[in-house]
Amino acid sequence: MTQPLNTANASTSHVRTRIWDLPTRLFHWLLAGCIVAMVVTAKMGGNAMNWHLILGQVVLALLIFRVLWGLVGGYWSRFASFIPSPAALGRYLRGKATTQDRAGHNPLGALSVLGMLLVLIAQVASGLLSDDEIAFSGPLTRFVSGETISKATHYHAHWGQYLIYVLVALHLLAIAWYSLKGHKLVPAMMTGDKLLDTPVPAVRDTLGTRLLAAGLAIVSSALAWWIHQLGQSSGF
Repeated sequence: MTQPLNTANASTSHVRTRIWDLPTRLFHWLLAGCIVAMVVTAKMGGNAMNWHLILGQVVLALLIFRVLWGLVGGYWSRFASFIPSPAALGRYLRGKATTQDRAGHNPLGALSVLGMLLVLIAQVASGLLSDDEIAFSGPLTRFVSGETISKATHYHAHWGQYLIYVLVALHLLAIAWYSLKGHKLVPAMMTGDKLLDTPVPAVRDTLGTRLLAAGLAIVSSALAWWIHQLGQSSGF
């Protein structure tokens, strides 16, 4: 799964290693595209809110998939692998991180990923419970009180979206910073491979793992569709 790569401009050899499997890469780029599209449709309003609702359902399916994939997916995509230990975080902050610490998400990057996932889950959940009292009502509003709906709507339209803006901005700034330091994060998320100083376990990115991911994607989509349908029976 790994092979040494001698670079013409480097005095040491590097190891090209598959870190990000195809399902993880597809999730990343689909989620990024959906977030951009959801922001645009929310700002447009009107009939575009129909697309906003559809995109919200897609994001819900993606988030369900990511949680499942974080439990049974590729080595570097599993929560157990990339959630940093206090020791790893300490090494990174002192500038003494090992290749193992930095192969997937570095410790700070891993924390930012977890933060982004939690904020997105909160945003989708609040959207399911929101009601703009004009043309849109989330599919789960009939299961909660008016006070809960009001709080969810306020969070979704204000704090939630601002938190996403901040996290996305920090994410892009971090990518730019690491790119200036020679860490090619964007190409790695496109090809799945990284050039590392020393060998680390490569992720299994085989037909079998991709079929597993496809099955989980179907399950995730079915769950998201079912949640959306809960509101249909009440006339939403």
